[in-house]
Amino acid sequence: MVEGVYIPDLSAIQLKAAAHLAESGLIRGKMLLHRQILADIEHQAAEGDTLGLEGLEKLVRACIRAGIELDYVGKEVNGNRLPILQEARKKGAKLITCDPITAKIAESMRIEVVYELPPPPLNIHELFTEDVMSLHLKEGLPPRVKRGSPRNWRLENVSETSTSREEMELILSHLMKEAYKGLGIEAFLEVDKPGVKIFQLRNFRIVATRPPFSDGFELTIVKPIIKKSLTDYYIPIQVIERLEFQAEGILIAGPPGMGKSTFAQALAEYYRSLNKIVKTIESPRDLHVSPEITQYSKSASKHDELHDVLLLSRPDYTIFDEIRGPEDFDLFIDLRLAGIGMVGVIHATTPIDAIQRIANRVDIGMLPSIVDTVIFMDKGEIAEIYALEMTVKVPAGLRKADLARPTVIVKDFLTGEPKFELYVFGERNFVVPLRTEEPMEEEGLSKPAHKISSLLHEYIPDFRIEEDGNVIRIFIPERYYRVYIRKCQNKLLKIAKRYRINVEAFPR
Repeated sequence: MVEGVYIPDLSAIQLKAAAHLAESGLIRGKMLLHRQILADIEHQAAEGDTLGLEGLEKLVRACIRAGIELDYVGKEVNGNRLPILQEARKKGAKLITCDPITAKIAESMRIEVVYELPPPPLNIHELFTEDVMSLHLKEGLPPRVKRGSPRNWRLENVSETSTSREEMELILSHLMKEAYKGLGIEAFLEVDKPGVKIFQLRNFRIVATRPPFSDGFELTIVKPIIKKSLTDYYIPIQVIERLEFQAEGILIAGPPGMGKSTFAQALAEYYRSLNKIVKTIESPRDLHVSPEITQYSKSASKHDELHDVLLLSRPDYTIFDEIRGPEDFDLFIDLRLAGIGMVGVIHATTPIDAIQRIANRVDIGMLPSIVDTVIFMDKGEIAEIYALEMTVKVPAGLRKADLARPTVIVKDFLTGEPKFELYVFGERNFVVPLRTEEPMEEEGLSKPAHKISSLLHEYIPDFRIEEDGNVIRIFIPERYYRVYIRKCQNKLLKIAKRYRINVEAFPR
């Protein structure tokens, strides 16, 4: 039992740490409540967040039962933590807090700190067994983990009990306390705003969102369970040679969770092993690479700063994980045109979607100078590799010889088979899929099947059609099935209705 004067901050009231100390008899004497804290609690309650109000009620009851005197001090000062610390110093009070930043500032002001956290409801380190990829918490829902691997996972409840807001705040506070012990070495704070907090704690990437940014308090913790080298992938020797000697504008594409960042990490280590200078651009910094590879934070810097630093530091390759907004594309394009080898990780349903996201921002003729290789990932493995070449020809779909123009040909790198052509006609960019099926294979199809085939060829370069009486079955490679759903399905239903037939589509 320690007698003295104490002043709790908002975090200590919200997480009921101050009430816990009073109830357990660990403190005695006098409790000071700053009026700024009361104003913050009132403001939060007016917006529907009653966590602080509940903590305040519990603290007042605990003080009354424990015989601790309550007093109110200070003035409302627009949410600034400094006046609370100044009040603690002036009164000779000990600060009760659950916030690591407040604790460090208070210690620098020579204020005695009681940094007390109740035990967490979940032990994060015990939950993350070898096969757990991520933990997903949201107030009012049971905690869930994603178990398995990128190619085969399932979502499981950790318990059937819903997680409360208070429990989630407590889990986050424990993680933040751990992070601030190794800040700048084992932990990096990427984003710290009222509604969003993103930080890296060793191998954990932690994302916390609160209203009004999200519709409830949500906490996501991700830990990579796979670290591969390039030798762990099936890569033909000609691909390795291209990556080593020729490819300098690489896109690693695929849907979310398909192993793009894992492959980018392996490629970064491969280039390092070749004595190349390698840098990364990340947000957050969650690639696990050797110390020789410097990781730059996109969220902790400005667009122009990254541009200048990378040009002046002269890396051989820069891994950009991930390219999302217009500024990211501009930076990738500009650095590549400046002669830096670029490897960009990009979300895309198909390889051509990834190429188009760059093509829409530059002249078609410049495209192969920016992107020369596209690696498409599917379920943790390399599914396709495309190469881009520039030529002058009459593009597919045009017939007159005087319509010859610069055309980008997208080829399957391993077979050399052209898959798409990109060219400019008038003021529009055209992307034309080249048919992989011979015309003879479509002979004998009925009129509605021909209609369906023609429509599909506009969006999907590879598929198979079978007719069975009044039923037409379409077999589409799994990587193109989302394209079919998004761009073809409704149009095919109209054809089916017009010809009174049934259309069935299957991924293969």
